[in-house]
Amino acid sequence: MTDKKATLSIEGRADAVELPILTGTLGPDVIDVASLTGNGVFTFDPGFTSTASCESKITFIDGNEGVLLHRGYPINDLAENTTYLETCYLLLNGELPDGTQKADFENLISSHTMVNRSIEQFLSGFSYDAHPMSIMCGVVAAMSSFYHDSLDIANPQHRKITAHRLIAKMPTLAAMCYKHYIGQPYMYPKNNMSYAENFLHMMFGTPCEEPNVNPVLAKAMDKLFILHADHEQNASTSTVRLAGSSGANPFSCIAAGIAALWGPSHGGANQAVLEMLNEIGDEKNIDTFVKRAKDKNDPFRLMGFGHRVYKNFDPRAKVMKEACDEVLAELGMENDPLLKIAKRLEQIALEDDYFVSKKLYPNVDFYSGIIMKAIGIPTEMFTVIFATGRTVGWIAHWDEMISNSYKIGRPRQLYTGPSERAVTPIGDR
Repeated sequence: MTDKKATLSIEGRADAVELPILTGTLGPDVIDVASLTGNGVFTFDPGFTSTASCESKITFIDGNEGVLLHRGYPINDLAENTTYLETCYLLLNGELPDGTQKADFENLISSHTMVNRSIEQFLSGFSYDAHPMSIMCGVVAAMSSFYHDSLDIANPQHRKITAHRLIAKMPTLAAMCYKHYIGQPYMYPKNNMSYAENFLHMMFGTPCEEPNVNPVLAKAMDKLFILHADHEQNASTSTVRLAGSSGANPFSCIAAGIAALWGPSHGGANQAVLEMLNEIGDEKNIDTFVKRAKDKNDPFRLMGFGHRVYKNFDPRAKVMKEACDEVLAELGMENDPLLKIAKRLEQIALEDDYFVSKKLYPNVDFYSGIIMKAIGIPTEMFTVIFATGRTVGWIAHWDEMISNSYKIGRPRQLYTGPSERAVTPIGDR
């Protein structure tokens, strides 16, 4: 807090309301409006785009400058110099691990990768063509029924073991959702593999073959997880915090986050990229669709370009582009029709004055969608993989909230319905 104050003058009232101004480590000052309700008024901010709902030490974003920091570390630095599990350790504990801590954490996560056999029976109750995200919502919420030993949210040790379980089991559950979706046997985790290698093994391996995971693809998947690990107070993270503020168990809170992520305006962006590429269909159609994208009267939009938060560039995109190029070269897929369309759109967005002037650069969803398509992951699984990477961010924010004094979330509203009226007897209506 600073000594600065904002003064709110309200027409018709003699006394102004003084509001404290808070200053964070980075970012703009924040006006504390908590006292407004006691003065008979409150703020109106649809979408909460001008409202800080909490105080946090985990992630900082400066959308105008294209900055994304986790515990102070730039996202590109983390993606280039750490693994996903190191980043998980950072988000949970506040510092990067040393060599011993890294090894211990990796072993700890590996010890939790298995899921209860009853989960397999639970999955069998879903239709064979159920969307993997619907399965993930249900299965993660149901996990609370298996861990009665660690659901005391007031117990720091319980919160810690729950975080470890979620990070460890999400790849296993995600792969099980995929196997159920395509009708193949579930693959058990192999704890001698890295986090990303193990995930790809469970996704694409079969009991008929020895494990064979391409290290280039595993490296790209690990970076994809890092780049999706956390993104401050977005819709799904805010949903996790809001659900958690009621004292709900962490598994149900993460399930709520998964449900929020499922929305096409949030986690469905990389799936929308592939759907757009399919709609374009052929390189010869690109100019037509680009022309449509420039027409303000045409509802068509190029997906995967620009970002609601980043007004300059998406700091994750450069790292994801490098991984994308490595994957395409490794797989020899430069001539894939959809990927050729994607590369041409990328070139246009980086060179065309219209896109450059509006700063509609390719974002992380554009490249991540291309990578997953190249690896052979169906679009229905894209958001599931997003949820797998984001779980650590959700649980870190949940734990931070529970660890500090917090209030149950209770947004206000601007009521515009009828004023008070009496009920007319049914015979007189």
